[in-house]
Amino acid sequence: MLSSSLCISKVLNHSVLVIVHPDVKNWIKYARFEEKHGYIAHGRKVFERAVEFFGEEHVDENLFVAFARFEEKQKEFERVRVIYKYALDRIPKQQAQELFKFYTVFEKRFGDRRGIEDVIVSKRRFQYEEEVKANPHNYDAWFDYLRLVESDADPDTAREVYERAIAHIPPILEKRHWRRYIYLWINYALYEELEVKDPERTRQVYQACLDLIPHKKFTFAKMWLLYAQFEIRQKNLQAARQGLGTAIGKCPKNKLFKGYIELELQLREFDRCRKLYGKYLEFAPENCTTWIKFSELETILGDTERARAIFELAIGQPRLDMPEVLWKSYIDFEIEQEEYDNTRGLYQRLLQRTQHVKVWISHAQFELSIDCADRLQRCRDIFEEANKGLRSCEEKEERLMLLESWREFEHEFGSETSRERVKKLLPEKVKKRRKLTAEDGSDAGWEEYYDYIFPEDAANQPNLKLLAMAKMWKRQQQQEDDDEEEEDDNEEEAEENNSEVARDESVKVGVNESAEEANKRGDGDKEMAGDEELAGDKEMAGDEELAGDKEMAGDEEMRGDENGRGESSRDKEMSEGLSTEKPVVSESVPEKDPKKSTYDDREDSSESSSSSSSGSSSSSSDSSSDSDSDEKETKKSKKDSVKD
Repeated sequence: MLSSSLCISKVLNHSVLVIVHPDVKNWIKYARFEEKHGYIAHGRKVFERAVEFFGEEHVDENLFVAFARFEEKQKEFERVRVIYKYALDRIPKQQAQELFKFYTVFEKRFGDRRGIEDVIVSKRRFQYEEEVKANPHNYDAWFDYLRLVESDADPDTAREVYERAIAHIPPILEKRHWRRYIYLWINYALYEELEVKDPERTRQVYQACLDLIPHKKFTFAKMWLLYAQFEIRQKNLQAARQGLGTAIGKCPKNKLFKGYIELELQLREFDRCRKLYGKYLEFAPENCTTWIKFSELETILGDTERARAIFELAIGQPRLDMPEVLWKSYIDFEIEQEEYDNTRGLYQRLLQRTQHVKVWISHAQFELSIDCADRLQRCRDIFEEANKGLRSCEEKEERLMLLESWREFEHEFGSETSRERVKKLLPEKVKKRRKLTAEDGSDAGWEEYYDYIFPEDAANQPNLKLLAMAKMWKRQQQQEDDDEEEEDDNEEEAEENNSEVARDESVKVGVNESAEEANKRGDGDKEMAGDEELAGDKEMAGDEELAGDKEMAGDEEMRGDENGRGESSRDKEMSEGLSTEKPVVSESVPEKDPKKSTYDDREDSSESSSSSSSGSSSSSSDSSSDSDSDEKETKKSKKDSVKD
């Protein structure tokens, strides 16, 4: 009895407390007190009273978390899920972090896969809601939000989000600001047609979008074409044609014309296609692709005269975006019709407008492809005419391209004479330098580039020939200097070898003479003195004669160097005749083998010196060495003069 009275008093105290101090924590204490004493129903009522008391304006996530955990202890999982969803729908995202956390934990413990996905979807929906609230014109966030809603929610919810998204019209009437926005309408229409399968509502979406677009400033051909295709899927061809006709009347565009013509071609309405092509060419007469497509249509239908008339009208236009494509299509058309005379006439007319090298090459290939007797001569004549016409062309690469094509033709079909003739016309590739100038006018250095000099150009410019001759002369002079230096080095080596041989022979002669003197010592001192005096006189006379001859030969060589001729074979013969007592076998030495002739001359001189010194004493070796040193000095002076 006492305990029950105490419980009643505590209940009264808690009820008074939540009335006097209506805080969330007091309501939670009140509900837990009821739960602790086993009054589950009373505890649930306390939570319900608290939710009603705070309403939607002053909701607190702690109250809902406590309420959900209370129901979770009672194994009321459906109640828990309802509480969490109710709270998430009413509490802002920034204030529901703990609520999301406990909800996710609950679903992982007691829910299934679907429940976990719902939690994640709910969280993402809150994120997208915050993004679109922060920036309503962030259409990418709307796309993500709508994709999430389409995959999870019912059609009414998705429609609601779509209506909210398309309500945010771009504030600026510029097409670049409308590009992302218009896809909201496209996705909305496709969702209604494919997912919900409501064609009437889809038609309303398309019409509302087309009414909203400011067609006087810009339009979207994609939207008109999608609407026409939708009407065709609904088997309403008249509405599709009416829509495309309205589009061309309000805002004609190339894409609209192409789409409308493609539609009529699929329906095999060729008369309508002709009318549309006429309107299209009135709108854009410079569009070469349209002329070509129109002519191809007439060709397919078998009306070649109409196709030819269309091409004639096309090439007569004062302004075309791709004239080379149009002319090529016209020429190919005439070739397909086997009208070769018309094709030649077209090439002549085209060459009167342009002298492009590809036109000449194409003309030559056309003549070569025709099966007739004189096709090779016709092709060769075209190459001749093209080469003459391109002589005044500034682009030398084009002329080179023509000559290379001509060379390939002659290599395959021509004779040896024609090949040589074309080969002589090929240019010479020359590397040149030119000065570069920056944008501000300052010097930017030099640039190397390749230029082509044709034979006709070289004939008209004599300076080029003079420059080529100067380069050749310089090359020859350099080669002659190299040969002379090599010859001088070989002569010095031969002289050193000859001096060593002479020195060895003189030593041998001296040894023999000393042996003979020892054997003839008994003949008397007078006879030996007389012999030595006689030998000395002969040696001196021979040395003077040899030195004089060598000096004369050196003077002749120096004079030859001063005249600019260098050392010749005639100078060598003179020096050989003066320095030796033997008769000269040949008057000239071959120029091809200067090393051998030099070596033979020195060998002869060494033999003569050795023969003259065989009867003398060892002093002859000294005189021969002196003459060798004199000869080296003359050679050095000669070499210095040649270098100078």
